[in-house]
Amino acid sequence: MKPSPPGKNTSAIEVTHISSDGIWLFAHHEEFFMSDEDFPWFKDRPVRAILNVEELSPERYHCPTIDIDLTREIIKNPGRFPLEAKITE
Repeated sequence: MKPSPPGKNTSAIEVTHISSDGIWLFAHHEEFFMSDEDFPWFKDRPVRAILNVEELSPERYHCPTIDIDLTREIIKNPGRFPLEAKITE
């Protein structure tokens, strides 16, 4: 008997923890911390919005509810990408 082909990977990226300091993102067997200071787009957002993260391609992520694109490199080295969001209310 031949095994069936694997299905679509539905858990390539996942928010694993949300705290008052930031969020933890798990992708491809690696966990990243995104502080509120470096990633202000997530601060004070509803949990549902933060959890809605998609992988567009390997190492490229999108949060459609918040309308932000991230890469693994930006998450790991936020200091190398000094552009900051201006939160408007």
